[in-house]
Amino acid sequence: MAKGEMRSAARLAAVQALYQMDIAGTPLPDTLAEFEAHWIGKEVDGEEYKPAEAAFFRDLVRGVLKEQRALDPLVDETLQQGWPLKRVEAIMRAILRAGAFELGKRRDVPAKVVITEYVDIAHAFFERDEAGMVNAVLDAIARRVRSDDFAKG
Repeated sequence: MAKGEMRSAARLAAVQALYQMDIAGTPLPDTLAEFEAHWIGKEVDGEEYKPAEAAFFRDLVRGVLKEQRALDPLVDETLQQGWPLKRVEAIMRAILRAGAFELGKRRDVPAKVVITEYVDIAHAFFERDEAGMVNAVLDAIARRVRSDDFAKG
């Protein structure tokens, strides 16, 4: 499996892990262990979960949790007025937090790649309108935290 596909799988697993932690309150070490032992690279309920780049998966999940106090206001400011992040569905919160984290902290990944990846994840869970919202929110965040990426062209 190509590195790009492994990172895509890691992003999807990270979103699912963040969602589980948000909903069930599962502690970080337990969540990482469960996903690495029972989900990543396995078949669960007839769904195949692709092998993921484990270090990238852990970096995303840990990073979102560590930076959540900074990420949430950034996402809140970017969402349409009247829709604070806490009112957004849990899986959408996980997607937006992970995307915002990666845009802010993983400069090794081009902003446009990050946006496309999380829009693709949104398509797995939502209709077109929600995926469009992910695109709009992450694009706006990218233009704030990575304005240099957009100045080039």
